[in-house]
Amino acid sequence: MPMSLQKTSRRKLLTSAVACGSIASVSQFPSFLPAVYASDAPEQPKVHFGFIALTDCSPLAIAHEKGFFKKYGILSEPVKPANWAAVRDSLIKGDIDCTHMLLGMPIASTMGLGGTKPVPMIVPWILNRNGQAITLKTDWKGKVAGDPKALKPLIDASNKKGVKPTFAMTFPPGTHAIWLRYYLAAGGVNPDRDVELITVPPPQMVQNMKVGKMDGFCVGEPWNARAIAEKVGFTSVATQEIWKDHPEKVCAFTASFAEKNPRTVKAVLKAVHEASVWLDDLKNRSEQCDIVSRDTYIKCNRDQILGRLMGQLDYGDGRKKEDPNYMIFSSRNCNYPQVAYAKWWVTQLRRWGMVEGTPDYDGIASRVMQPSIYEEAMKEIGHTHEGADSKPWTMMDGVTFDPNADMEVYAKSFAIKNVKG
Repeated sequence: MPMSLQKTSRRKLLTSAVACGSIASVSQFPSFLPAVYASDAPEQPKVHFGFIALTDCSPLAIAHEKGFFKKYGILSEPVKPANWAAVRDSLIKGDIDCTHMLLGMPIASTMGLGGTKPVPMIVPWILNRNGQAITLKTDWKGKVAGDPKALKPLIDASNKKGVKPTFAMTFPPGTHAIWLRYYLAAGGVNPDRDVELITVPPPQMVQNMKVGKMDGFCVGEPWNARAIAEKVGFTSVATQEIWKDHPEKVCAFTASFAEKNPRTVKAVLKAVHEASVWLDDLKNRSEQCDIVSRDTYIKCNRDQILGRLMGQLDYGDGRKKEDPNYMIFSSRNCNYPQVAYAKWWVTQLRRWGMVEGTPDYDGIASRVMQPSIYEEAMKEIGHTHEGADSKPWTMMDGVTFDPNADMEVYAKSFAIKNVKG
């Protein structure tokens, strides 16, 4: 046989043998077929994260600075907008992809409150619990301690003179606004009638009190401790005394971003998980303060952060204590996005007239809080969590909230309220 024909025959024989062998393999050993997996890499590796100059931006800052974002394929870049409204607007426009945010903000955005059109946002992660405070001016030191009822005669006396005391918070439906409203109402003060409520960015709180523009404020740290250091105010209550282990800041995304980039969202959560575990080791909190006190983040004296992060609560009026409920970032099921928390928030928006008519409490809470994304991300890295919690809790005024009860009845049950419609 000519050589060229021998080569052709040999090729045909080998091709036939491979084909027959492949068929035999498929039929006899189907489990040996190679699996085809979609990439688990983030769809969008470069992520801009927003934050405000507060201690509880730490999980995002640490995930960036300690390389946890890089570990999960995220090229992170911090962005510091001027105030919370700018944070919201930047997230909506896509200038940032995820952000440190007040819990009430994604709820308000999804509902379209505050004269803005609805932009659905999701919360698959709670960044921290506790760690905010209500500061009062030094003139009230010795007259008011931790009981807001002591404020009422002082505020009534001021109103009789035709002067409404001024209190500041950081964003109308945000956490600080709700803590301040709850505190004042627990003392018999109507926040919509007896005082003037203003919005001030966190880094400007102390300066505004120093020049006499306000009588009290609610904000995160380090600004309450700084007011004491600069002798312009004292702490009345830490917010964990209003609601023990309350949710505070969240890691938020627009719903549209999360839908388009599910692997990116999970990569962010995995990185922030590692940062949060690192943060809750108290041996690391000194280094945490070294990092987040930098100009990039908070731009303050690191020692103004450290004390309260270590549970050393100095109220600035002679009261001091070791606080077991200092700010936490991971422990006690901190990060699970509890639907019950969003339901409580909507009751307060309803209570204070920020929403007219009976809202869809369950629907809104379920759209914003996304435990399924949290659970999926944590399962992929083998982290065991405590799951959903719908047990009742009791606030500083002795009123108990039951997430399984009638939300509208609860919202209307308070003696001091501003329910509309």
